[in-house]
Amino acid sequence: MSPTALHPNLLALGAIALWALLASLGVALSHVPPFLLTGLALLAGSLPAWPHWRAWRVSGKALALGVYGLFGFHFLLFIALRMAPPVEANLVNYLWPLFIVVLAPLFLPSVRLHAVHVGAAVAGFAGAALAIVGGRGLTGGFAWGYLPALGSAFIWGSYSLMSRRLVERGEAFPTAAIGLFGIVSGLLALGCHLLLEPAAALGGRDLGLIALMGLGPLGAAFFLWDAALKRGDPRTIGVLSYLTPLLSTALLMVVTQRPFTLHIAAAALLIVGAALVAVKTRA
Repeated sequence: MSPTALHPNLLALGAIALWALLASLGVALSHVPPFLLTGLALLAGSLPAWPHWRAWRVSGKALALGVYGLFGFHFLLFIALRMAPPVEANLVNYLWPLFIVVLAPLFLPSVRLHAVHVGAAVAGFAGAALAIVGGRGLTGGFAWGYLPALGSAFIWGSYSLMSRRLVERGEAFPTAAIGLFGIVSGLLALGCHLLLEPAAALGGRDLGLIALMGLGPLGAAFFLWDAALKRGDPRTIGVLSYLTPLLSTALLMVVTQRPFTLHIAAAALLIVGAALVAVKTRA
């Protein structure tokens, strides 16, 4: 069955499942400088689209949008993680599903926002907060890194909605063009590595895990996400996205053999409940 024949929510869940692997892979590759890791993974993730290079003949507007999303999101997130406590910065970054829900009518005049969508998005964020923070105390005070974390959240939310808006205007780029966006964004990330990070030596295991990361969370996930947003309800998909930190945290617990906690159970109830409400809400 062709991926485009699947329900948009299933495509979104496929992307979410792949993104849930990112934290565990990141732990295994924590010794690799982040811009180097992202650059190599994005280049690897573009490989499946290379046979469809003819679809890369997109407008300058589409290319700028793709680089804005893929590179801009990771650039600001990494800056945030350098300048702010990582748990808090990650929590601020996970405002992006809420941005998708709340900003949908602004970017997409055909979409209306109802109280049930906002309520589900807020409940989903509460669940994400429980999954990310996990009962730990948050560091008090303001950190400048929260601003780029907020910026990264806005970039991914607005990129997702603007991709859908191009569809409604008849200016959509082919999903295969994500490969071109990955190449350009990957090269920009490698440029940041050369400018901002120390050189690093990579072993065979590192390269294998980077290839896995590229073909999954930083590759196939972007293709699935693009196809989902172009065909599905962005409000529903935005709420479903809160499954990412929940699944990611649960997988980390399995990998590190940590026991599950009441915080994860409560997060699961909030996020799954919000997702079910969003999926069943029409119009």
